[in-house]
Amino acid sequence: MEPRARAGKNVGKMNFTANDLSLILFGFGDVKQPLPETLRVCDEILTDFIQGVAFEANRVAHHAGRQKIKAEDFQFAFRRNPSFLGKIQEVFEKKNEIESARRIFKETEDDIVKDAAAQEAKGAPASAKRASSEAGRSRSGAGAAGRVEVVEEEALGEQDDDVEAEADVLRKR
Repeated sequence: MEPRARAGKNVGKMNFTANDLSLILFGFGDVKQPLPETLRVCDEILTDFIQGVAFEANRVAHHAGRQKIKAEDFQFAFRRNPSFLGKIQEVFEKKNEIESARRIFKETEDDIVKDAAAQEAKGAPASAKRASSEAGRSRSGAGAAGRVEVVEEEALGEQDDDVEAEADVLRKR
């Protein structure tokens, strides 16, 4: 007996809902309300196809010494059908793109807040640390006024840079 033969519990029963199958058929150009016989035959064809592919993937996994089926087993099962293999590979590529995008945007606002709290718990924020180290470097002859000026420049940050850039543009005109 073929190992992928339908089990006795599924004989005469539909595995897919009539609504799902009618939507699939309508999507491929059939009428909105297909005949019940059409739905039954379509259900049988889809069930046999899925069982066949799952059986082949299970055989590949068993040959590799695994009990669990991996997604790559399905890819190997479709190796003889280029159109199915191309679609499976496209799905794998999209899956990898989604995973990489999730890794990029994994850092949420909560993570940012936790990182900021951890930095503050260790001591002063990073910008204040940089300002104090720059102030220490600029002490040569400037005194206390020089340190205050460097700290203020660091606090202004990009705003100060924007103002300087605008002033340079106005002077050139």
